[in-house]
Amino acid sequence: MARREGSGSSAGVRIYLYYIGRAKDAHANAVAEDFVSRAGHFAPCEMREIRPDRFDLWARHPAARKIFLDPAGKVMDSHAFSRLIAGGEMDGRDLVFLIGGHDGLPAEWRPRADLLLSLSAMTFPHELARAMLAEQIYRAFAILRNLPYVR
Repeated sequence: MARREGSGSSAGVRIYLYYIGRAKDAHANAVAEDFVSRAGHFAPCEMREIRPDRFDLWARHPAARKIFLDPAGKVMDSHAFSRLIAGGEMDGRDLVFLIGGHDGLPAEWRPRADLLLSLSAMTFPHELARAMLAEQIYRAFAILRNLPYVR
């Protein structure tokens, strides 16, 4: 589990990146954890594995905006995604991202998402999807703060 307490968050948004299934690829895990750590400079960020049969996402995060990755979800570029993060910062509303397991999202969870988001029409290993999502979260903060990372 990677967790980083942010010091640059103005509105109190917290970012949760949850995934279903074991993270097996050490290299992809390291990349994802690095970007979660970087994003943690701007807002508290947490990344961890969950088991849907033992984790009630709605009880744990009743007011958070729930964004689930799904191949059929909405496609956004990095600037549109940064506006999603900015909305969480402005509202002070936590953002919960969920990456499904090998069988996708739990059937009963998918319709309850606030947003279904697609990283790409292509299929990626779940560890790589985590790394890509974590990078986009960091990139969003960098865009919002006009940091040189995005150039």
